[in-house]
Amino acid sequence: MKIIYAIVSSDDGNRVTDALNEHQYSVTKLATTGGFLKKGNTTLMIGTEDEQVEEIITLIKDTCGKRQKITTNVPAPNLASVSSGFMMMPMTVELGGATIFVTDVERFEKI
Repeated sequence: MKIIYAIVSSDDGNRVTDALNEHQYSVTKLATTGGFLKKGNTTLMIGTEDEQVEEIITLIKDTCGKRQKITTNVPAPNLASVSSGFMMMPMTVELGGATIFVTDVERFEKI
C-alpha cells in the first residue's frame, strides 16, 4: 500500500479532487501555504494500492497542468520606492503543476 502526497495550487485543488473522486479514489484535502509567491496550496493525501499509483499520478498531471501568468512585482511600500517613482514591471510566472511524493504505508486501518 502507498500514500501519495500531491501539492497543487489552490486554484487546481477542487478540480483534482473531483477528478480523483470520479475515478473512485478517496482524497483527504489540506489547505497549505508555500512556494515562491507565498500563495495558497492544496495538499492532497491519497491512500492506494501499489498498482494504482501511476493512474492517480496521470489523473493529477492531466488535471493541473502548468501554465503561465503575467503579474507585476510590487515593491515593499517604503518612502524610498515612492519618492524614486518606482515602476512596476510585468513579470511572467509559472503556475499550476504539482509536487508529488509517494511513500510506503507500513500500516493502514479504517475504523
